[in-house]
Amino acid sequence: MNNIIEKFNKIKSNIALSNPVRPVKIIAVSKTFSIDHVSPLIEHGHQHFGENKVQEAISKWAEIKKERIDLKLHMIGKLQTNKAKVAVKIFDYIHSLDNQKLADALAKHQKNLNKSIGYFIQVNIGNESQKSGIPYNEVDAFYNYCTKENHMNVLGLMAIPPNDSNTETYFKSLSELNYSMGLKELSMGMSSDYVLALNNKATYLRIGSSIFGERS
Repeated sequence: MNNIIEKFNKIKSNIALSNPVRPVKIIAVSKTFSIDHVSPLIEHGHQHFGENKVQEAISKWAEIKKERIDLKLHMIGKLQTNKAKVAVKIFDYIHSLDNQKLADALAKHQKNLNKSIGYFIQVNIGNESQKSGIPYNEVDAFYNYCTKENHMNVLGLMAIPPNDSNTETYFKSLSELNYSMGLKELSMGMSSDYVLALNNKATYLRIGSSIFGERS
């Protein structure tokens, strides 16, 4: 299991080599891995973990989060509106804020539970019909709605670029939009492309297989 810590430290070294302007957080994507598999990294002192299903997050993290209030859980997958209330209970950050109905539900439940959540607006950076996210040219209006009407703490933008050879172009485009809106955080980059993301000012990296190994 020390292998996990070695891999994690290698990623930290790569981040340091990129000489980031702002602090960079690694979200260790623990989806599908058991808590036993993830625990060496928890014991190592890492605090940020990512899940993409609400039910899995609850069954895996509810008890340990009561004991370890320093742990921060990130929702990185598609979130259905009917799961918003439960998501607000277990997650500290939501990276997949992608429509007004979901924004309304999250804002309501957050207020009722008196809990502060950090949000990232998911941008459909490649205008892919099969992907969720706000179209690039509508992000500004959606941000204003979330922050002014719903008083949500939107930290930055998030995207999963199309699986083609233009990843750097998409990252650059998202980074420029993020900067133009005055947002301080930027969620992009996974195991295969996080170095490119770092070169384009990403501050939250969502890394799973490069830490925990391939999923079965």
